Amino acid sequence: DGMNVLFIIVDDLRPVLGCYGDKLVKSPNIDQLASRSMVFSNAYAQQAVCAPSRVSFLTGRRPDTTRLYDFYSYWRVHAGNYSTLPQYFKENGYVTLSVGKVFHPGVSSNYSDDYPYSWSIPPFHPSAEKHENDKTCRGKDGKLYANLVCPVNVTEMPGGTLPDIQSTEEAIHLLNIMKTNRQKFFLAVGYHKPHIPLRYPQEFLKLYPLENITLAPDPWVPKRLPSVAYNPWMDIRQRDDVEALNVSFPYGPLPDDFQRQIRQSYYAAVSYLDVQIGLLLNALDNLGLSNNTIVVFTADHGWSLGEHGEWAKYSNFDVATRVPLMFYVPGMTTSPVSQGAKVFPYLDPFSHTGGSAAQGQSKEVVELVSLFPTLADLAGLQVPPACPETSFGVELCTEGTSIVHYFNVSEGKVQEGREGCDNTARCLNEEPAAFSQYPRPADTPQWNSDKPKLKDIRIMGYSMRTVDYRYTLWVHFDPNNFTANFEDVHAGELYMMENDPNQDYNIYNNTSHGWFFKKLLD
Repeated sequence: DGMNVLFIIVDDLRPVLGCYGDKLVKSPNIDQLASRSMVFSNAYAQQAVCAPSRVSFLTGRRPDTTRLYDFYSYWRVHAGNYSTLPQYFKENGYVTLSVGKVFHPGVSSNYSDDYPYSWSIPPFHPSAEKHENDKTCRGKDGKLYANLVCPVNVTEMPGGTLPDIQSTEEAIHLLNIMKTNRQKFFLAVGYHKPHIPLRYPQEFLKLYPLENITLAPDPWVPKRLPSVAYNPWMDIRQRDDVEALNVSFPYGPLPDDFQRQIRQSYYAAVSYLDVQIGLLLNALDNLGLSNNTIVVFTADHGWSLGEHGEWAKYSNFDVATRVPLMFYVPGMTTSPVSQGAKVFPYLDPFSHTGGSAAQGQSKEVVELVSLFPTLADLAGLQVPPACPETSFGVELCTEGTSIVHYFNVSEGKVQEGREGCDNTARCLNEEPAAFSQYPRPADTPQWNSDKPKLKDIRIMGYSMRTVDYRYTLWVHFDPNNFTANFEDVHAGELYMMENDPNQDYNIYNNTSHGWFFKKLLD
């Protein structure tokens, strides 16, 4: 009678996880999920900001098709009446449920998280969410501030809780109801952390002594970075603790010790998130649902932690566009579980040591826009057709592709070869690529460079990432008719991954890039 789906989406989580090779972070529960999952180590979002990314992967269309590059339009009205991933499951007999931040709230999901199209019952939002930006962070002087770095005593918080704790409780409550009613479900759980403010229970700081925290490997603005590519992290500057530092706009670096504190708190927030994931998956186990529920774990985009002298998202670099992506499929990524055996025992990050290797890992470059067809495929539903060149009038189609063929069922090990490909040519024509884009209001950083409103967009940075390189073109964009002019190139970036994995040395100006240009336009 088909598999259930538990879809976990995390806000602003880059892959700082043990299962992705991070040596500092403590993420035992997510690592345990990875050890039973197919893990994609090269997965990318289509735009590194919340609403556009979420609407893109929830509809299976790229930002140029949803026409959402900011926060201020609802695709069904503004672009086309596109079916969503949860809507498709709902139409196929699933009870669809939303907990926490799944759609970005507000105009971009019609002030209703796209209910009733996408969800069977109205989405749940934790009551503590409204206090996220309040002054709840205790400063050294004992006063309360709206800080970026904000470890808290949960008992002192309004309601004695935090949003993600409430979301976990609600998700477990819904799992219980689904189990009792024997209903096939698609449950989406959206976690807030590590989105700013970095507000999390203070005990998680103990996991990360400050002396163990390093700066980013490349904390400077690269010499050849075009100014249009730089994001000035305005949302960080507006927090009380950062504002007090009086950092010069736009390139002034944050003091080293404060950079370490941000990195420390980001890691602490990830461990706090890991506990929530651990509790949720353990509940799935205890209800006997882990043998018939697909679990997908991902994020809406990454977050820069000082690399290139940048913070937050809002760019086309890997640190902003790359996301964790893993699929647990009972009987496919793991052998079938005997009745009563634990798949996801809860692991305490304060006491658990030792990592767990991923079940299968694919280095293939994949995109979040492929989530919709992939989940349909895994659940045994008909995979939505590929969209035609122009698809504004097509309700159900996808601009992604199912990536299930990258799952190797036999071994749990992953073939890196490509089907029907002679490896000498490395199949350059068929090489998988991930496309991301980011809008800018001007060629140089200004107050709205991170989040320009549609009417203020003048330039679009189209970026293409393959295993070997990242190529980005910043071209003229007209927001009135949504057109990019590739003959009016404002700047370009080219990074070769093999000798420049951190994307610090832009070689665009000393390379002939006709071949790259053609690939980007295809």
